[in-house]
Amino acid sequence: MRIAVIAWLCLCASAPALAADAQAGRAKATQCQACHGLDGKSKLPEAPHLAGQLEQYLAKALKDYKSGARKDEMMNMMAKPLSDADIANLAAFYSSLKP
Repeated sequence: MRIAVIAWLCLCASAPALAADAQAGRAKATQCQACHGLDGKSKLPEAPHLAGQLEQYLAKALKDYKSGARKDEMMNMMAKPLSDADIANLAAFYSSLKP
């Protein structure tokens, strides 16, 4: 397990950085705030806090929800219409917030 995590982190570190816009992510995050809060601090016990999470992790999670590789009925529905730019911007925004 530890080797898999290290390999994943190395892969993320070597991936080219996306030109993300945290301010655009903030504007897009209004649709996320009912569950995750605009400040990235969850309002619901079943929704995770997003503030301060790794940008690469958030982007991968959203891409996986969009593709269906990660299953959650609400998140699959919310991520489906997101563009790659939306995903990058949301990840940049939430990762920029203090946990």
